[in-house]
Amino acid sequence: MNHRNLPTVCEGALAILPLSLAVIPWGILTGALAIQAGLSNVQAQCLSLLVFAGAAQLSGIGMIAGGISVHSIFGSTMVISARHLLYSMVFRSHVESLKLPMRAGIAFVLTDEMFVVSEAHTKAKGAFSSTFALSSGITFYLIWNIATFAGIIAGSYFSDLESLGLDFAIVATFIAMSFDQIKSKPEVVTVLVAGVSSVVLKPLFSESYILIATIIGMVTGYSLLMFIDSKSKVST
Repeated sequence: MNHRNLPTVCEGALAILPLSLAVIPWGILTGALAIQAGLSNVQAQCLSLLVFAGAAQLSGIGMIAGGISVHSIFGSTMVISARHLLYSMVFRSHVESLKLPMRAGIAFVLTDEMFVVSEAHTKAKGAFSSTFALSSGITFYLIWNIATFAGIIAGSYFSDLESLGLDFAIVATFIAMSFDQIKSKPEVVTVLVAGVSSVVLKPLFSESYILIATIIGMVTGYSLLMFIDSKSKVST
């Protein structure tokens, strides 16, 4: 690696470190549940090494434990990970001029956390840095796998790690990532409406309340944005 890139590498690693530490309980829970679902130590670790998608891993582990078919697991994983299509659309203009190995590396370590810190860096610097994106993604990848390994060891000795509330790390991580992005009135309204809707709809639609609440929040926020935009055009 060119020594001139080392400051950017360190900057990327440090930028994602808080989010990496925040998901350690999530990684521990993922590793432990994989063992409890009947996977071997190697299989459980390979989920993080090869799949590297926390939400999809947890969903897949639960479905494996329930004896769900492979086709259903793949289908669920595709739906859960569909948001990465949006991330890749944003990154496309950034990476299209890069060589294939660099594009493939960035694509593999592209997570919610890496996307957030990379886009923040791009806005701050006025230009996309592939070195920053890759180093932040690799840092997160390493810490996630270390956390999973710790969970695998813990899962071999303790059978009820879920009672510790480690899954709250999932909620806390996404709150931390999105909080700084909520700046306009439509965004605030979107978050509030989606949150309230999820609470109201959970007893009625236990399996799809999150998806429905998300759509309601998005439609409400978009409608408010269009209203504000039309009102500003009239006033001018």
